[in-house]
Amino acid sequence: MTAAAGSALLAPAAFAQAPNSAVGLWKNIDDHSGKPKALIRITEANGVLSGKIEKLLRDPSEDQNPKCVKCEGDLKDQPILGMTIITGMQKDGSEYNGGKILDPDNGKVYKSKMTLQENGQKLDVRGYIGVPMLGRTQTWLRQE
Repeated sequence: MTAAAGSALLAPAAFAQAPNSAVGLWKNIDDHSGKPKALIRITEANGVLSGKIEKLLRDPSEDQNPKCVKCEGDLKDQPILGMTIITGMQKDGSEYNGGKILDPDNGKVYKSKMTLQENGQKLDVRGYIGVPMLGRTQTWLRQE
């Protein structure tokens, strides 16, 4: 019974730490149109984050299973749904750095950094070439 009571006390503490992590399900918002585009699941393995497109949020008139026609290499003409678009991201103080992000719309891979905002409910995701000043940022919204 003591172990069960201890587990019950620790469970809320573990949940309370979730806002300090980018791990979870996120809705990305297009920085040009302001419309939601996809749900991305960010996971962690050995301190490294990756993100995979779990669901596309598309108008009924759009192709519901688009392929990455502008991607290169192994990703060329592969379905965007289920594609890993974030790789190699690691915690660095209050940010996540050192990773890359793929933009399936243009097939380009950018250096990336991510910063949690608003108590972990928003995630600023910046893709850039060279230095962070030369890039663009999307704000993603936590879904769970």
